[in-house]
Amino acid sequence: MDAIIPYKEIFLKYLNETRNAVNGKCAGIEPWQLITSTVAATLLGVWLYMFLFQPESLTLRSKKWFFRVVRKLPIIGALLQLHHPPPQWLWLVRIQKQMKKTLDDMTANLFFLQETKSYIKTLPAKGWSQPEVLKKMKEYSSMGKENWEGGRVSGTVYSGDWKLSDLIVKVFEEFVWSNPLHPDVFPGLRKMEAEIVRMACTLFHGGPKSCGTMTSGGTESILMACKAYRDLAYKKGIKNPEMLVPKSAHAAFDKAAHYFGMKIVHIPVTKMMQVDVKAMKRAISKNTAMLVCSAPQFPHGCIDPIEEVAELAVKYKIPLHVDACLGGFLIVFMEKAGFPLQHLFDFRVNGVTSISADTHKYGYAPKGSSLIMYRNEEYRKWQFFVAPDWQGGIYASPTMAGSRPGGLIAGCWATMVHLGEDGYVEATRKIISTARFVESELRKIDNIFILGKPEVSALAFGSDKFDIYRLSNLLISRGWNLNILQFPRSIHFSITQLQTKPGVAELLVKDIKECVHEIMTLPQEKTTGLGAIYGMAQMVPDRSIVSEIADGYLGCLYSTDTPHSAEAHTN
Repeated sequence: MDAIIPYKEIFLKYLNETRNAVNGKCAGIEPWQLITSTVAATLLGVWLYMFLFQPESLTLRSKKWFFRVVRKLPIIGALLQLHHPPPQWLWLVRIQKQMKKTLDDMTANLFFLQETKSYIKTLPAKGWSQPEVLKKMKEYSSMGKENWEGGRVSGTVYSGDWKLSDLIVKVFEEFVWSNPLHPDVFPGLRKMEAEIVRMACTLFHGGPKSCGTMTSGGTESILMACKAYRDLAYKKGIKNPEMLVPKSAHAAFDKAAHYFGMKIVHIPVTKMMQVDVKAMKRAISKNTAMLVCSAPQFPHGCIDPIEEVAELAVKYKIPLHVDACLGGFLIVFMEKAGFPLQHLFDFRVNGVTSISADTHKYGYAPKGSSLIMYRNEEYRKWQFFVAPDWQGGIYASPTMAGSRPGGLIAGCWATMVHLGEDGYVEATRKIISTARFVESELRKIDNIFILGKPEVSALAFGSDKFDIYRLSNLLISRGWNLNILQFPRSIHFSITQLQTKPGVAELLVKDIKECVHEIMTLPQEKTTGLGAIYGMAQMVPDRSIVSEIADGYLGCLYSTDTPHSAEAHTN
């Protein structure tokens, strides 16, 4: 018979030896010293944990700290005064000078007024008559209208149909004072919002259990999905929730991470500008609260491999959000319009738990309306906010806002039922046909290339022969308003109904072709203006400088100085 090993006695023996050894080490330490050391060690451990585990990585925070300190060094100020212009190797000094010049230029040039015009800075002593107000409205609405009405603006205005505008205005009159915060007072408004959500869920094959809410735009729709999955992660015991987001996804995910204290992990994209599924799989951890795909993504118009990512979502039991804000109300009609997509993108894909889609883009509803949809109510309930103990009563709201303009809901409902499926299919046919025409013609032009494989209405083009921002500048000088992209450098254009009008797409292709030819005759010429700012910004490792320029731009938008007073102020 085998001998019985006395494990308990052995364990107690080693435990006593360990205790005696520890007590021996602490024999000369007074109790107050031991308590103080324990408290200090605990606080140090907590501080170290808080320092290491934050939404921003340690590398990024260290980088920000380094550049913040360097920029404050006295030698930088001295070099700014000494070198005119700074040599190439002093990139920080050069960008500091460029930033100051850029901010001054913005202050001087971001005036959408003539010299003879001025801002209203105080309430009129006597209220204006209706004719006076309407006359001023005409003046304001005419500013810049010639560009977008002619189809020279990327995205921005998606319909431009004045008959639809007249309908929306009449509908808005009926609901101008309404507010969905009070469904008992405006039951018809509640009914319309519920019907909008149900119609959209049906379009995205959500089934009877699908649900959602309206929001003020794509950014809020994305914010709501992120908030829901953060709170769901908390419920699962995840204390530091992370979202895995393609680098090509909308910046609203970065905004959500900032607002809601989540960590955002940017997943690289492939050469085809689709998320790298293998990289996303490697990034999944115990803290992963949500996965993200786009259909399509904004910069290049490409659709991520949603079905492949959905397999990861199912395997690891992680929610998957599909951002269809840009082209959602195109992709649901593309098959009936004669342009079927190769892969599924909606609730038919097992693993897709939420979808955002903008009704105020290719849904042609008035600006300020979007949708966030969920597979079922178990996901949506985490989006809601409830304050049960407020003295004013039980406060509950489905989205970020409390009060919301009922006229926008009514306008969205009216647009959807007025256009109907046939109207949306016809609009989709025109837009996709035009987008495919533009893409095919641009591929024929030497010295530029299309990024990825755009499948819907947006596309981006770059060049490895010249600075693509020079092309942007030339197109701007011809009246076109395109989107400048970075990482990699490229130009983006979103086709809308305005570009489906006769001759507009052909003019766009013609102007691009002529501008490329003009550039290639002088390929060494330097890029100027906004293109130069973007070009330099991409080479600067200190991204806080770029943020400061953007902050200055936003500040200028709210300035009520006249050009003359602004010039005096900057001097």
